[in-house]
Amino acid sequence: MSFDPQQSGLPVMDERTAEERILAGLDDEQRTVATTLNGPLCVLAGAGTGKTRAITHRIAYGVHTGVYNPNRLLAVTFTARAAAEMRTRLRDLGVGTVQARTFHAAALRQLQYFWPHAVGGQLPGLLDYKAQIIAEAARRLRLPTDRAAIRDLAAEIEWAKVSMLTPETYLLKAEDRGEPGGLDKVAVGRLFQAYEDVKADRNLIDFEDVLLITVGILQEDPRVAATVRDQYRHFVVDEYQDVSPLQQRMLDLWLGGRDELCVVGDASQTIYSFTGATPRHLLDFPKRFPEANVVKLVRDYRSTPQVVGLANSLLGNRRSGGLTADALWSKPLELVAQRPTGPSAEFLECSDDEAEAAAVATRIKALIGNGTKASEIAVLFRTNGQSEAYEQALTATNIGYQLRGGERFFARKEVRDAMLQLRAASRAADDEPLGQLVRAVLHNLGYQEWAPKTGGAVRERWESLSAIVALADELAVSRSTPEHTFTIIDFVAELQDRATAQHAPTVQGVTLASLHSAKGLEWDAVFLVGLSEGLMPISFADTPETVDEERRLLYVGITRAREFLNFSWSTARTPGGRANRRPSRFLDGLRPNTSAGAPAEARLSGARKSRKPVGPSVCRVCRKILNTGAERKVGRCPDCPPGYDEAVFEQLREWRLGESTSASVPAFVVFTDATLMAIAEAAPQDLDELAALPGVGPSKLERYGEAVLDIVANG
Repeated sequence: MSFDPQQSGLPVMDERTAEERILAGLDDEQRTVATTLNGPLCVLAGAGTGKTRAITHRIAYGVHTGVYNPNRLLAVTFTARAAAEMRTRLRDLGVGTVQARTFHAAALRQLQYFWPHAVGGQLPGLLDYKAQIIAEAARRLRLPTDRAAIRDLAAEIEWAKVSMLTPETYLLKAEDRGEPGGLDKVAVGRLFQAYEDVKADRNLIDFEDVLLITVGILQEDPRVAATVRDQYRHFVVDEYQDVSPLQQRMLDLWLGGRDELCVVGDASQTIYSFTGATPRHLLDFPKRFPEANVVKLVRDYRSTPQVVGLANSLLGNRRSGGLTADALWSKPLELVAQRPTGPSAEFLECSDDEAEAAAVATRIKALIGNGTKASEIAVLFRTNGQSEAYEQALTATNIGYQLRGGERFFARKEVRDAMLQLRAASRAADDEPLGQLVRAVLHNLGYQEWAPKTGGAVRERWESLSAIVALADELAVSRSTPEHTFTIIDFVAELQDRATAQHAPTVQGVTLASLHSAKGLEWDAVFLVGLSEGLMPISFADTPETVDEERRLLYVGITRAREFLNFSWSTARTPGGRANRRPSRFLDGLRPNTSAGAPAEARLSGARKSRKPVGPSVCRVCRKILNTGAERKVGRCPDCPPGYDEAVFEQLREWRLGESTSASVPAFVVFTDATLMAIAEAAPQDLDELAALPGVGPSKLERYGEAVLDIVANG
């Protein structure tokens, strides 16, 4: 009988070489990327196709085969979180000394090193936020500005600088830029110059200056350029579709005419053109490097066929319209789903924004009840101003949430306190298991195993501490080896590294985020909300190019979902308001029974048949015009006597109480009093008549319609 070590209980030695282990598990296209180590390489990688896996394995394979010196390769990306994730993966692959940085971090490090030699003296202070300096510049020019205007002007100055414009050349290139902050181009140019003057007076530089000055030194000082080019022989650039002209100029100077460059990107995910990003560098790469290898990654490992099909259809429905040749982006990559089939997407029309938020919260509660973690659910919207309704709806249903783009995780007081306590505990470290030790330390700060039932600050504090505990549990397993156990000392060092890189752990709560800030993330369930004309595409997208970018933004939102996808919109902004909103044109061809390119007047084809005609609402008793939302919902003015059976109304209220109690939601989430009055007065006989009443959207019609009709008929 032969000896089988796998059945013996003894450790099994993996006899594969490091190179074989690195390539194992890669698909054919990813393997091509990983083994193409020299010369220019362009990787066109669709959403969810494993691009980070491909390029990190390429770097690791190059190091292990001796082609790359790990200290002479630089990988750059666009966010600190993405750079931290890349460093983590490289460390896990045994090549942790490879540098992975953002463009700004790489440039700042070089600037700090070369400034004393190339310029002399001390490097100016770095300006974290522009608002205060822009406000000072506006006061010097006696220009009226408010907080919103300052924010818009800061974005405009950033665009100008990454486009390598000066206050003098700005006027020549900004004809189509609108009026940021309500100022004309001449005033913006003057403010731009005044902003630069205030910075100079205070000996400050901003983040764009870091790139500009580094570019200037590399251009003007051959010794510095030679030193950088000798240090870095190979370059990898992730998210290459987001490169700005200034970043491309710095990359060209780093290369110095060489071609050892690997770029990775997807033109279909270009959503930051307002910041100066352009996919042109990605699309023109084969022209710049005719000998370049081009590899397409199209196997989607993230999403179900249902999600992938909708993403492909959204881009396939695109009409070029009047786009110029320069604005056209390449034929989009058609993704091929690799996961098993999943649930069909849901399309939800609601009567108003409040009803939409309540319906979404109800669906989220059901998902959590069926086993989906709250941290694996996201609500994505076009503008940050849409978040408030969802914060309130989730709070009302006792569901925790985190607002992406709010206070940074490592800036929270409870997180700072936790790091101090853990650092103190590491000085007296013992053999207690990491997770158990972290729990004991954080217990003194209010951590407990079960989430508090209250919301607000108490819940947010618990979620922060819980995220640290979960990270400790995860790393205790993934970072421990037979030779070394991951200890509290290691954990404290990891937290400090993550704080520096702003690489926050996962917080147990539903994520609320704008579509822009969701780029690069993924969840099991995604709710795409507010999908009405004017919000998606946004009202100021008034050219074919800007509408096209809005389509790509929705594409990014769709491809964040692994399994469950919900599209929703409302027909009115406020309860009882005029139902004059239309579903987004981008949903044509995605929603059942609609076709792509439908005319605007046909975009309501999936809506209720019996929607009330647009026009002033009048009292059904005295025929006076109704002024408030509550009056319009009831259908009469407050001075006129009610025309409903009070017994039916009370039965409806009693039924509503039972529904809200069983679902653990406030009563108004089921139906408001005004809607119940309208139902009792109208006494609808069928679902179509019920659907015509204000406050009764498709989801409520489906969920409660038959029960309501039964009460009305038998009351």
